[in-house]
Amino acid sequence: MQKELPPAYEPKTVEETIYALWDRSGYFDPDNLPARHKKPFTIIMPPPNANGSLHIGHALFVTLQDIMIRYQRMQGKKTLWLPGADHAGFETQVVYTKKLEKEGRSFWGMPREQLYNEIKDFTLANKKYMEGQLKKLGASCDWSREKFTLDDNIIDVVYQTFEQLYNDGLVYRAEKPVNWCTKHQTTLSELEIKHEEKLDKLYYIKYQLQEVKGQMSKVKSYIEVATTRPETIPADIAIAVHPKSKWSTFIGKNVLNPLTGTAIPVIADAHVELGFGTGALKITPYHDPADFAIWQDHRTEITATPFSVIDQFGKLTAEAGADLAGLKVVPAREKSVELLRPHFAKEPEAYQHQVAVCYKCNTTIEPRIMMQWFVKMTEKPARKGQKSLRDLAVEAVKSKKIKFIPARYEKVFMHWMKNLHDWNISRQIVWGIRIPVWYCADQRTAVCKEKEGVIVTTKQPTTCPHCGGTSLTQEQDVFDTWFSSGQWPFATLMANKPGDFKTYYPTDVMETGWDILFFWVARMTMFGIYRTGKIPFRTVYLHGLVRDKERQKMSKSKGNVINPLEVADQYGTDAVRMALIIGTTAGNDPIISEDKIRGYRNFANKVWNASRFVLMNHRELSAKPKFTTEDKKSLKDLAAAKKKITGYLNKYDFNHAAETAYHYFWHTFADKVIEQSKERIKSDNAADAAAAQAVLLEIISESMKFLHPFMPFITEQIWQMLPGDPRGLLMVEKW
Repeated sequence: MQKELPPAYEPKTVEETIYALWDRSGYFDPDNLPARHKKPFTIIMPPPNANGSLHIGHALFVTLQDIMIRYQRMQGKKTLWLPGADHAGFETQVVYTKKLEKEGRSFWGMPREQLYNEIKDFTLANKKYMEGQLKKLGASCDWSREKFTLDDNIIDVVYQTFEQLYNDGLVYRAEKPVNWCTKHQTTLSELEIKHEEKLDKLYYIKYQLQEVKGQMSKVKSYIEVATTRPETIPADIAIAVHPKSKWSTFIGKNVLNPLTGTAIPVIADAHVELGFGTGALKITPYHDPADFAIWQDHRTEITATPFSVIDQFGKLTAEAGADLAGLKVVPAREKSVELLRPHFAKEPEAYQHQVAVCYKCNTTIEPRIMMQWFVKMTEKPARKGQKSLRDLAVEAVKSKKIKFIPARYEKVFMHWMKNLHDWNISRQIVWGIRIPVWYCADQRTAVCKEKEGVIVTTKQPTTCPHCGGTSLTQEQDVFDTWFSSGQWPFATLMANKPGDFKTYYPTDVMETGWDILFFWVARMTMFGIYRTGKIPFRTVYLHGLVRDKERQKMSKSKGNVINPLEVADQYGTDAVRMALIIGTTAGNDPIISEDKIRGYRNFANKVWNASRFVLMNHRELSAKPKFTTEDKKSLKDLAAAKKKITGYLNKYDFNHAAETAYHYFWHTFADKVIEQSKERIKSDNAADAAAAQAVLLEIISESMKFLHPFMPFITEQIWQMLPGDPRGLLMVEKW
């Protein structure tokens, strides 16, 4: 009995059934693929944050990675696409804090364990929902190997890496400058801050020369200092001037702090910018990283101990003086300006500059000096012959062991790597992986004091290995999310099925957004080589940030956000996937709109209707096909199109591959070949009818293959309806 496609393509009735068919086959698991699938091809999914629904950016990465996997699977590769989800530390805690606020509950004061467990339940529920969304988008990943960044065996791997770094002297604890969010009460990585243009005032303040007994009867001279932060003047411990500035005669002398009257030294430092302000800089180490660095270089000249006058909540402390104590920064600035007015060298000037703010709440970042855990990025480990983390990554890219698509991002990568600083990996939040450090409070022996009572171990100790003490407490801070996710490629494989790491590492492709090239890709490269001795991936494919048809960034406030699941429900997942791919090139921001998606829904209908026409007009003919010159040309055109598509896919040029498939099917096959065959397939000339019919079936079959990576649902459904029983799954057909 001849199979027949329904009159219209209804994605909702097809997609769920087809995905279930794939899932039951077991072919998502590379261990179950047919015997011809031998050589591994691996992609580790960048784990989406398990704190909300997928957005259009997720739909883009799912589509790109699924195209790669489906193509390589049809090529006979033993494909592993390992899915996962990220606990997303700070990001998720912020989301949950907002949830608590809506419920009328407060995050602050909640017991740590209760808060952790509540966030865990919230995250795991979101994770399950998110997995359903990934399936809706057609993700043909191996769910039997799915990992979560807080799985116990993932944490074990992360702890092992930390311990190895510590033993190699690449992890240390120190008081250093960090970015502090006074609202969220945590340090933040460079990724978690953004810089905004802000119009402030530049204040020119006189620092009077200290009167020296027997030499001066009164103060007659002063240094003029420009600052945007007069409220921190009570914490000044020196004035630095450029050796070639007009203030060079003051070097070695003392001036008086205009708010406290304290004498502070004038030092010379070539880092002071001659072209900014006055050429003299107030040194306030606890409130500016650059000042901290200058203080470190001049500790023999600066005898005062640095201190902070702004607390963790952004309020001025008692050390700032009675007039400022207790005030928030902005009111404190206004009050300090009032107090400093007699010391103005001239009226304040408007000053446009970049100000660091928290990327979640826009609170101005307060630099603080805190005891934190850091990773050395540019120093060699203690082991002989080993390279620094930075050098490991740079050499892998320079030697072309890792290739970037597009290639221009290699230069961006190298530029960023030149300016690496030690990385603060500790966060003062609840949600995350606790740092595996224990402190011994027992100070009975010299050895414990010498070791500062610090114990770094992957397993909780019962006694201190330094002194035998039992008063042990674990570090309260958790790892920066990027520390654990930076180990994702090898951690997921080490923590999975036996033999996975040996079989599937290094992975083949890391596909992610260009915006986290440095923050994630660089860290994965460094940690991967450091921990395993091998690169974590051979190719880095970078996609852009999805924008609307006006090329604007999508945001809820603009009302231009497209929910990929909603439009997939309306127009079909295949249409969404095609709209995301065609017109999108690696490294560039793709443009998406509902009109574009609607257009590819029309293409899906064209594929359906053309296939339905071929099937409806198919009849069993015993005559041997007699191919015409036109038939041979049609088959030659088909082969040429497929060769072109294959070439583009091999070069990761998905835009041109999909575009070629689209134009061939619509404008060559549907518009020309089908039209030319309509009379012939009904002809009484059986040999001619058989030839026309054979050409149509060949083109439909091959078209379903080359369209499958892009439009998996409709092509699998049509494939199952084509003549020839029993018919296997298109997803494992030979390309």
